[in-house]
Amino acid sequence: MRFNEDADLDASQVEDIGGSSGGFGGGTIAVGGGGLAIVGFVLYFLISNFVGGSGQPALPLNLDRLPAGQQADDQRLAQECRTGADANARDECALVASINSIQGYWTEQFQRSGGTYQVAPTKFFRGAVRTACGGATSAAGPFYCPADADVYIDLDFFNDLKTRFGAQGGHFVEAYVLAHEYGHHVQNLLGTTSKVNPRETGPTSGGVRLELQADCYAGVWANHATTVPTRSGKPLIEEISQDDVRRAVDAAGRIGDDYIQAKLGGGRVDETKFTHGSSAQRAKWFTTGLRTGNPSACNTFDPKANLG
Repeated sequence: MRFNEDADLDASQVEDIGGSSGGFGGGTIAVGGGGLAIVGFVLYFLISNFVGGSGQPALPLNLDRLPAGQQADDQRLAQECRTGADANARDECALVASINSIQGYWTEQFQRSGGTYQVAPTKFFRGAVRTACGGATSAAGPFYCPADADVYIDLDFFNDLKTRFGAQGGHFVEAYVLAHEYGHHVQNLLGTTSKVNPRETGPTSGGVRLELQADCYAGVWANHATTVPTRSGKPLIEEISQDDVRRAVDAAGRIGDDYIQAKLGGGRVDETKFTHGSSAQRAKWFTTGLRTGNPSACNTFDPKANLG
């Protein structure tokens, strides 16, 4: 994926909170169900979705040790991430560019539908973070909190996606991760999230349908990504190659519940504990959005929908 070097970036959509290492490091992520998530309603949901093969939390959520005085380092990103040229040169600026593009698409889509999209920040953190949904560690992976309408991501996750999950990585894979989380933001704005019981699990549960729809929404954005303009009127993204798409579909498969349970969580697949969908389902719904470019094709809650 390449960015238009002359396009402007809007770093105000990103906040860097907590301790900054200045790049993508080599942290760890819990095994057993993390990856891409929506965190909301009660702390139970956060704990129950990210468990190891034993059924216990793979890493303890010790809320007493979470950082209390997090400060946003907005000036650094604003100075370093100004144009698409910066996005092509720096990983964090590429994330800024992708976030701008994703939110630019949904702003236009809501306007076409007669609604108003509310821009939400992505907050970079390291290690642990406090949110309106409760405390979270990097074990949660990227997540969206409906209570404060923010996206959270420990930047070490992208390294873990390659080293532990076996994904190939790349800027478009990272954009897919972010687009999935902003899919959850869209669901929150539309009222879809509030209709789902976070305690329900299983291959056809509301939680799985929510995650698959977010994958589909990510694909819808990707379909339009090279035409979404910036504030200057120029599209931010110049090119998404077939190799980029292949890598994203591969990554979607590697964060399926069955893959995580079998490869990283003890070896036994238990569909009754599915919270995000199988590898095949996740790849299918991302591809559905990418192929159609139509949010209406993402109705995973239709009783007649073939979830895959």
